[in-house]
Amino acid sequence: NTDKTPQNVTSKEDGLEVTWQETGHKSFFPWEWLETNIAKKPETPKYAFWGTEIAKSPPAVHYDEVMASDAGVGKWTAKIREHGFCFVDGCPVSPEKTEELLNRIAFIRETHYGAFYDFTSDLTMKDTAYTTLALPAHTDTTYFTDPAGLQLFHLLSHTGTGGTSLLVDGFACAAQLRTSHPEAYAILSRVPVPWHASGNEGVVITPAEWVPVFTLDEGGGVRQLRWNNDDRASMPVESGGVAYEEWFEAARVWNAIITDKKNEYWEQLVPGRPLTAMTSSRGTGTRISRARKC
Repeated sequence: NTDKTPQNVTSKEDGLEVTWQETGHKSFFPWEWLETNIAKKPETPKYAFWGTEIAKSPPAVHYDEVMASDAGVGKWTAKIREHGFCFVDGCPVSPEKTEELLNRIAFIRETHYGAFYDFTSDLTMKDTAYTTLALPAHTDTTYFTDPAGLQLFHLLSHTGTGGTSLLVDGFACAAQLRTSHPEAYAILSRVPVPWHASGNEGVVITPAEWVPVFTLDEGGGVRQLRWNNDDRASMPVESGGVAYEEWFEAARVWNAIITDKKNEYWEQLVPGRPLTAMTSSRGTGTRISRARKC
C-alpha cells in the first residue's frame, strides 16, 4: 500500500522528519537528499525554427575542432540539436576518416543497409535512395520501431550536374500546420500509419505498431515526426474514427507546407563537407526532411 499519510512533519536544521499516521514510524530526509531527488521540470532545450533563409548562414563546425576535444564534439552536437543539422568543414575525403568522425558522437547503428557504407545510384538495394530520381522531402527509416536518430552524409566525389540536397525543418512546418490547420494537425497526430519497407528479397520491415505522422509531447508539440509517402502501405478505410479521405486531406495540407518554397533549403553537398542531420525526433536526436534534386 503506497497510500501513506504523514501525521506530523518537522523541519529540522539538517533535514525533514516525517511521522507516519498508520504506524507512528519516523522517517528522516536530509536536505541534500531532498534537493537531489525532488522532481524537477527538465529544462526546455533551445530549438531554432528555420526556413529558406538559413542558406545565408547554415550551422557548421570544423573537423579539426571536433576531432581534437570533447568540447568540439559538444559544440557540434549542440548545433545539431538546435538547428536539426550541421555541416563539418575540412573533413578529409575518405571513408575511413568519415567513419572516425561519426564515431566521435557514438557507435554506428547497424541496419539492413549495413552500418557505415558507401552507396551510389546502382539499385543495389531496391530503394529510391539508390536511384537518380528526385526525391520529395521525407524522413528516413519511418518503418523502424525506433527510427534512426542521426545520419551523416559525405559526398566523396561528384562529377556532372545535379544532386542538390534538400533540407526542410519538419518541426517548424508542424508548428505552421498546428496554427493554420489545427484539425489536420490533430488527425496526423492521432491516426496510426502503416509504415512499410520492402524491395530486396527477404526484406519486409514494419514497426512493432503503427505510428502517426506526429508523436506529441506533453505540451501538444511534436516530439517525433515520420513522413515518407514512398514507405507507406495502404491506409485503412477508417482508423480512430477518422475516414481515410479525412487523413488524405490532412496529408495534402501537410504536404503543401513542406513543399512551400519558403520552407526549403537547397544545398549542393561537396567533398570535404559532410552533413549531419537529425532524422527522427527532438528527444532522441525528426527535424529534417531530406531529398535531392537531380
